[in-house]
Order: sequence, then C-alpha cells, then structure tokens
Amino acid sequence: MSLRHFARLAVLAAGLVLVPLATAFAQSGVTRIIIGVPAGGAIDPYARMIADHMAKTLGHPFIVENKVGASGNVAAQYIADQPADGSMIWLGTQAFVEILPNVFKNSRWSIDSFHPIIRGVEAPLVFIVHPGVPATTFTEFLAWAKQNKGKLSYSSYQAGTPAHFLGFQMNEKFGLDLTHVPSGGSGLQANALLGGHAQFGFAQVNSTFTLVQSGKLRALGTTGNKRDRSLPDVPTFAELGYPEFTAKVWFGLLVKEGTPPDTLKRLTDAAIAAHADPEIRKKLEAQGFDVVAQTGPQLKSEIREQTARWGRLVQASGWSVEDRGSTK
Repeated sequence: MSLRHFARLAVLAAGLVLVPLATAFAQSGVTRIIIGVPAGGAIDPYARMIADHMAKTLGHPFIVENKVGASGNVAAQYIADQPADGSMIWLGTQAFVEILPNVFKNSRWSIDSFHPIIRGVEAPLVFIVHPGVPATTFTEFLAWAKQNKGKLSYSSYQAGTPAHFLGFQMNEKFGLDLTHVPSGGSGLQANALLGGHAQFGFAQVNSTFTLVQSGKLRALGTTGNKRDRSLPDVPTFAELGYPEFTAKVWFGLLVKEGTPPDTLKRLTDAAIAAHADPEIRKKLEAQGFDVVAQTGPQLKSEIREQTARWGRLVQASGWSVEDRGSTK
C-alpha cells in the first residue's frame, strides 16, 4: 500500500468517527438545565432532583441554571441559539412551551426548535384566597367579588402563565372587573397571598398546599379533572359546575431539535430512570405532583394542540408583547 493511499484511508476513518466522538465529548462534559424563572419556586425542587439523578446515571455533572427574563422567553431563545449537542436542556413548562409562542409574536424560536424528551410531572392549579376574604366556598367568593366589582385584583405566579389566563377567563365569565397583578414566581405569589398583598388567585399546588393545610390560606377549587390528593377536601371546578376551568400545568425536559440520536437516547433513558426512581417519585408526589413520565413523538403534537387552546385565551385577553410594546 502506498503512503498516499494509506493517508486517504486514515482521513476516511477519522471522518467516520468524528460525529460519535463529538457526541461523546459533549456528553462527558457538563450538562446545563436551563430554567426561565427565578430560583425558589415550584420548578426548582423538581429540576434539582432530576438533575442529580441524571448526573449519576450518565456519570458527569449536571448544573441547574436560572436564566430569567421576558417571562421565560430569554431562556428559550438562549438554548435555541446554542449548538444541538445535548449539552443544554430546557426545563419546559406548560407556560413556557404552550403559552409563550402565543405571546411573543416576534420570537425567533418555536416548538419546532425543540425536541421534547419527557413530560415529567403535572399538577392542577388551586384557586386560593387570603383568610381575610369573607368566603369559604367559591359561590360565596363570587357573591363577594360582585359586590366589590372594580375594586379587586387577582394574582398570578407570573404573567403569561395558566394562572394569568385562567384568572382572565374567570374575570370575563363572571364580569368581575378585576385587575391582574403578576408575581415573579410561584414562591413569591405564595408569599404575597400569605402576607395579604394579594387577596386571591390561581396558584401552584406545590407552593401553597402546606399553607392551606395549616389554615394560613384557603383553597376554594382546583383545576384538575379529579380531586387532588394533597387537597382531598377541595372540590374541582368541574364539580362546582365550571368544567371550562379544567387545566393542569406540567414540567418536563426538552433539547434543541437536531441533537444526535445517540445523545438523545442517552438523555431520554436517563430521564426515564430518574422519574422511575421510587424515592424521587415519593418526594415529587409529596410535593403535590403526579409523575407521568410521558415520552414519545406524540408529545410535540399534544403540545401544538394545547398551544392552540391557550392561544385563543391569549388573543381574547389582548395580552401580548407586541401590544405592550416591549420584550423586556
């Protein structure tokens, strides 16, 4: 064999292993899980439990990083601008993935920019009132709110979330003339409700159920299709005669579309293992989550369907970045 022929074979062999080596390199470094909201809310405990387990499974560090801005849009765009090598995971939620595309009309990313790995956990929202509100049932709340029409505001854990638009839907349905006051995260909303700075609103079960159980806050209804095991005495809105308020929020993991198949499989297998771990499931369920661990190609189509549903509410509310004139 001539030296020139040998050199050509060597170049060809190097080309054949280049992609696998690049993938292995990406997966042997540090994987970052990016969250689009401040630390301290309902997302953080989930993210850190899953990250720790996946780190042990894959044998390299996972870092949870909060990249805050524009109701989560900054985090989504940041990941969409990075290489599709699996070194960065987006911790997606119903608000980030299904609602944001309807709000930020000029975004350079869409669901087509991402590949859903897993829908990890889901939970209903709970309609919470401060004990100073003279109501122990939703019917009593409506009577009080109508008597104070134009004087009240409703809280959400962040603008552009299901809590925001369910509140808008309630306002429109019952003609309450409420003002929307968003918080900077689910933990901050719980503190605002606890301190009486906000009197009522749709909130994360994870952030509020212990406060309800202790009597510091009062729950009048949940948005699940059945009663939540954390709040078994609280009726669903469907039971109250308002099935249109049925909704669940979810947390899950996504990577940039185009991530190599072998990397995608490793991440998916590690995510499935994390959600299947009995100790993690026990901890998540104790925090009010249902562990669903849904994977597969149908995830993206389901996300598209729900995006259309929330889009109708966003359009009806007139709330979008273009209307407000800012993406900050």
